[in-house]
Amino acid sequence: MKQTKFTALLLCGGLLLSGCGTLNNTAKLGMAGGGAGATAGAVIGGLIGKGKGAGIGAAIGAAVGAGTGVIIGRKMDKKAEAAAQIEAAQVEQVTDANGLPAVKVTFGDNVLFDFNSTTLSNEAKATLREVAQILRDDTTTDIAIIGHTDKVGTYEVNQKFSKERAYAVENYLQDCGVSPAQFKQVKGVGYDEYDETKTAAENRRVEIYMYASEEMIQQAQTQS
Repeated sequence: MKQTKFTALLLCGGLLLSGCGTLNNTAKLGMAGGGAGATAGAVIGGLIGKGKGAGIGAAIGAAVGAGTGVIIGRKMDKKAEAAAQIEAAQVEQVTDANGLPAVKVTFGDNVLFDFNSTTLSNEAKATLREVAQILRDDTTTDIAIIGHTDKVGTYEVNQKFSKERAYAVENYLQDCGVSPAQFKQVKGVGYDEYDETKTAAENRRVEIYMYASEEMIQQAQTQS
């Protein structure tokens, strides 16, 4: 069964429409107004995914206007919809460091790896080929891959394990034709980002982030 989680929370009171919880990224960012810039984008983005993914994003050194955000939002909506069709993918719409929409796709370790292994299973490779298709379709999409583990064993072992799993995913995506230049961050975090609200099994996971590259932002700024 497909596991899809879209987080799209907005303040639905005051002058905002009561049905705003169903708005996609295009509509959400459009509500910021043309002169709002990155500040409003960050506020709205912070509500999308509760700030998860805020550490990713191109360092563009300039404010991002609402019109740019709308264009990028449309792109990310399509990527989220495509990712949601992948079996066992958990999909969230989050925000990047520029306050722009991004997509987080999570796979449990049981989906990608056998127990206590860093080698991708054949089923995992079939799943990642579907991810690769989304990434190849738009080479202006930047990618971050983060490996997570449980707390069983030493810190050093878990750090190494999570890193090797993250790199195994990156390497296979590249084997599937995804450009190496798209990968901006690949790392394992071991205990560092252990989520106490999740079970040990849920903590053993790999997260793939899709977000706007500097090129995508520049193109969107030109279009807007």
